[in-house]
Order: sequence, then structure tokens, then C-alpha cells
Amino acid sequence: MADRANRRVLVGCPVYQQANVLSLFLTSLNRLRTEGIDLHYYFVDDNQEEASSELLQRFSEQQGSGIVTIRSSGKTDLYNRSGVTHCWNEHLVWKVADFKNEMIAYALAERFDYLFLIDSDLLLEEQTLLQLMSAEKEIISEIFWTRWQQDSRPQPQVWLRDEYKQWEQQRGEQLSNDQIGERLEQFLSRMQTPGIYEVGGLGACTLISRTALEKGVHFGPIRNVSFWGEDRHFCIRAAALGFSLFVDTHYPAYHIYRDEDLPGAERFLQKDHAPESSLTSTITIIEPATPSSSSTSPRLTLSMVVRNEADRYLREALGRHRRYIQDAVIIDDGSTDGTIEVIQEMLQGIPVRLICNETSKFSNEITLRKQQWEETLAVEPEWILNLDADEWFEDRFEHELGLLLSQPDTKTYSFRLYDFWSPTAYRDDQYWNAHHRFRPFLLRYEPGFQYRWKETPQHCGRFPENIFELPNRLSGLRLKHFGWADARHRQEKLNRYMRLDPEAKYGWKEQYMSILDPSPRLVEWQE
Repeated sequence: MADRANRRVLVGCPVYQQANVLSLFLTSLNRLRTEGIDLHYYFVDDNQEEASSELLQRFSEQQGSGIVTIRSSGKTDLYNRSGVTHCWNEHLVWKVADFKNEMIAYALAERFDYLFLIDSDLLLEEQTLLQLMSAEKEIISEIFWTRWQQDSRPQPQVWLRDEYKQWEQQRGEQLSNDQIGERLEQFLSRMQTPGIYEVGGLGACTLISRTALEKGVHFGPIRNVSFWGEDRHFCIRAAALGFSLFVDTHYPAYHIYRDEDLPGAERFLQKDHAPESSLTSTITIIEPATPSSSSTSPRLTLSMVVRNEADRYLREALGRHRRYIQDAVIIDDGSTDGTIEVIQEMLQGIPVRLICNETSKFSNEITLRKQQWEETLAVEPEWILNLDADEWFEDRFEHELGLLLSQPDTKTYSFRLYDFWSPTAYRDDQYWNAHHRFRPFLLRYEPGFQYRWKETPQHCGRFPENIFELPNRLSGLRLKHFGWADARHRQEKLNRYMRLDPEAKYGWKEQYMSILDPSPRLVEWQE
């Protein structure tokens, strides 16, 4: 193979795409870092929109003579990309397979060192191509995450076995549903950790070496395999030829699967990417990142996780908290609305450390809570107030907080939380009575203490589980939780619980089922 400084890479892409998505895709290609790479492009124009074909021509003109090859497919097949999912049929699958095989033939004939096959609804980090080449694997994909159904959890486009099995299971091994769930969580957690991992199947964003191309990998159907999709036949053929398949998780791509993904796509292209993990990037939105330590009063840091809270309770919550906090650490867990703008507006003038997860981690809450904890420790906090975006204390909290923070012998305070089922009333029955118990929300950080977490995917707690080994107190101040106060939000939460914990392994089944009780017992709130 050629010296790295002279490596030739062909980007191959069949294009049947709406113009607004294609424009973002081409912008993403233009951003790729290409040091030491002679980069060329091969597009099969299968578009129905004239504007999309014009975008390809304009891109070609911008790249200069001889860099871009565009071939019209000459076909008029319709492909349904609805607002819910993408609809493929057998004919469309193998038509795309033919396009990809055409690109393989072209890459071989023109003696390219690599063929980089990518779908036209993906956006790439600037480092992606360099990172994939540095792995020195014959076949490797960059990871991306997709909600294949609107109410489903995000899943990567790579798998371990068969058509789309994402858990380890040896031939002949019998697994219970619990074991499958545990192994699935292990796989998904690994895919969120930066690294290079061997997998059994991949696609849509794949770098293939000339060595693999010359040995005969391609996307044609294997006659005695009924698996759906040309990528599966490619992967089986590659394995039969002796090639291992790998995924890189350092620079996840962004998938524009539905129109609702477009706002996130704009942010993906606009922001300065410097990922701290495979799915996150840290942005300090208000300077300084760490507040001054000149004040002699106890310092209180607000720690919070948010996701799509712009039109809910976040504005009210931050408006109240800003009266008594000195700084904030906020994890935005994959928002696609104006949540970030609300944070900027409501905490203007207060130091904020904002961490944006490109893909939500809530499906494995322990990972998210640990991330929140580590990012909060990064600002060297004194006191940590850990609240959700739909929670705030009763009015007297602001006036009595100073007394709590001034107690030298107390490391944790616990409070009663009231679940509001309307703007003015909380629920009080056998299933919803959190206000009968005390839970920790305020903690003084002890650097020398060895904190330990409850390692469960859901309901793992906001703080490490062993904090009560340190001196703690109960407070009579009451915390108001509005996450259940709207019927629409209750339905959304029930759907999420059923998706993430269908057997109530980490919660209480009867409580889940009571969420939609049409006539629960409510008590009017008294300040």
C-alpha cells in the first residue's frame, strides 16, 4: 500500500436525498480534515429533487476538476422517508447494493487505497477520516446512534451476531431475558466508551482498505442467506474471507433520520467539537468557568441533567435557583429543542459548565449520573445541590439555606419531595407518597472520601449510595416536583419506563401502572 502521505481515498455515496439534508451532508464532507490524504468523491445521483442534483453539481465545481465523479442512476424508483421511519423494499435494497459495488469497481480500477462508503444523511466530525485511517484496520466503521422508532432508545448501527443481535451469545448458549438485557446494556455501555472494538456487523459509514477490496468483499446477495439488507451480506462475506470488522467510537457521526433531527444537525455543524467521550463535548457558556473563591460564604453549585426542557419547567426552576447558587454544572442529554438557549438566558452572569451529549445516555442512567458527578467535581465544588429541571423548593428555602450550609458537622441534607399531579396539588396515595420519606439532594463534597455508586441501569440515585456513611441531617424544607403535573408528560414518562424497564426490574410495576389513574387522591399545596 502507498505511503501514508500519499494515500488516496475515494468517498462513495449513493444519493437519494432531500435538499436540506443533502446540503448539511456536503457541508460535513467539506469540513473533514485531510492531511496526507488525496481525497476524491464518487456519487450516484438517484435523486428525485432537482435541487439535490444541483447541490451535487455545485459541490463538484467547488472541489475542482477531476475530484468528483457524478453518475446519474437513470432510475425513477420512489423511496418513502416518512416522519416516523424509512421504508425499504427488496428491490431498493439491491439497487443500492449495485451502486456500492459500482463504487468498489471504480476504486479498484483507479487504484485507490481506501473506499469510504457513507450514507447521505450522516454528518461527520472533522477528525473522522483521519481517525479511521489511523486504526489501520481493513474494514472499520465510525459509530452513529439512531432511534429506529420515535419512542425507542438510541441504538448504534453496529451489532455482534446475526441480523442485529447486540449482545454476546455463543452458539448453543441459552440465555434468559434478564441475561440478554444485562449483556445488551454491557454492549451499549461499551459503545459509549471511546475506543476501537471488534463487531460482527456494521455499515453506512465504513472505511474499506484496498486489501479487502482486492480479496473480493462486495454487497451482492448471498443466495443461501435470507438476512435483510445489503450490509449484512457484505459483513458475512467479509468474515468468510477472513476479515475482522471493527467500529471506532471516538467521533460519533450524527444521523438525520427524521426531520425532527434537523435542529440537532445544525448544532452539530456549528459548535466546536472537542469530545471528552464518544458521545459528549464540553462547552463553557458563561465565563469564568470556575467562580472566584474570594467570597467567605459557603459556595453552592447547582448540578442538573436536562433534556428537551425548553417548553416545560426549566425556565421557572432556573429563575428560582439563580437567587442562591454561585455556579452551575448542567448535562444537556441530547436535547433537540431550545433547552440550551433557556440555560444561557436564565443563568446569564453566573458561571456555568455545560456538557452536551450528542446522544442521550438516560437509557443507562448510571452512566449519565456518573458523568454528572465527574463533571461537577471538575469545578471543585463545596456544596452540591442536585436537582432535576422540573424541581424547586418552597419559597422559604432561599431564606433558610444559609443556616444549612453553615453547619460544619453536616455533609448531607435530605428532604421530602412532593410529586405534583396538577399545578397546585400533589398526589398522596399508596403508590405516590415520596413525601413520606427523606431523600438526599444537598451534599458537601469531601475530597478524601471514597464514594461508591449503586450500579443499576435505572433508579441508581443522583448521588453515590454510600453518602450516609458521613454525618447527615434531615431538613423540614419541602421540594416540589412538577414532572407529573401534566397529563401529556405522565403518558410520556410511562412510555419511557415501559421501554427502559418493561419488567420493572429497577422500579415498581404497580406504581408504573398507576401513573394513568384517572382519579388519584390529590392534596392542595399550602406554602
